[in-house]
Amino acid sequence: MPDLQASTPEVRLGLSRVGVTSVQKAVRMQHAGQDALVSAEIDCFVDLEPAQKGVHMSRFPELFGEAIDELVIPEKLLVEQLAEHIASHIVERQGAARAEVRIRARYPIERLTPVTRLRTQELVSLVGIAAATPSSARRVVGVEATGINACPCAQGLVREQAAERLGDAGFTEADVGRILELVPLATHNQRGRGELFLGTTLRIDAEELVSVDERSMSSPIYELLKRPDELFVVEHAHLTPRFVEDSVRLMIKTALDEYPELADDDFVLARQTNFETIHNHEVLAERFGTAGDLRRELEAGGVARHTALADWLRAGDGATS
Repeated sequence: MPDLQASTPEVRLGLSRVGVTSVQKAVRMQHAGQDALVSAEIDCFVDLEPAQKGVHMSRFPELFGEAIDELVIPEKLLVEQLAEHIASHIVERQGAARAEVRIRARYPIERLTPVTRLRTQELVSLVGIAAATPSSARRVVGVEATGINACPCAQGLVREQAAERLGDAGFTEADVGRILELVPLATHNQRGRGELFLGTTLRIDAEELVSVDERSMSSPIYELLKRPDELFVVEHAHLTPRFVEDSVRLMIKTALDEYPELADDDFVLARQTNFETIHNHEVLAERFGTAGDLRRELEAGGVARHTALADWLRAGDGATS
């Protein structure tokens, strides 16, 4: 039968992205010396030239399976490595000029509760993004983690009201200040989702990225909490109130401080979404750019370029990975 996808389209116009989304696959990895399976969701796109009518959509899941079977992930799940492997595989097998792959996998992290030191397991999302051409590739590793942000604005209002009431009750100004320093003040909490992405050829431990992500919020959260742990989380959150903007700025600065080996043309993206409790909307802040631009802005002030992820991936099309 004639290859309809390879024929000339009626409207000769190139398309920026054509492909498939939400393909579910099991990824093999080594964990504690044994094979383990992790569920992953894959999106994949290729560029389409003006003279080509379409791509063979049904071949994408087949090619994913081939690429995944060729690669057994070692002890740590390197989703960015897998994304680059699949993107390069798609370019070769589909004869594409460029392919872009995004993988999102749910990954268990074992940790201890903050006070009682009980073992608990948290599921985080690991994200690998890669763009490949026949001669080059760029990749990004990212994480998504949840935590709590305590609102500084509402806490400031509570502080003013508490100071007024304590003054009316006969406490001196010095006593009022001391009391407000010692007692965590009420505010409304926002469950938050932090996202942190690094575009680099360095090998990054995703669990370390999760830590950077969680520390940018007022407090991490845990699936298992005994009463002493619950008290610790609540007090810690209210003693460290943060706006959504604070979390993004702290996430960027901490990432640059903890990964000084990031090259100036490596990529950084931080995004924080807070799920409001006293409003019917959510709030979001993000910042993206190259590591060099972000460092210069932090050190010298002013406003640096905001290089977007899509632009950074495209910039690597002519470079060797």
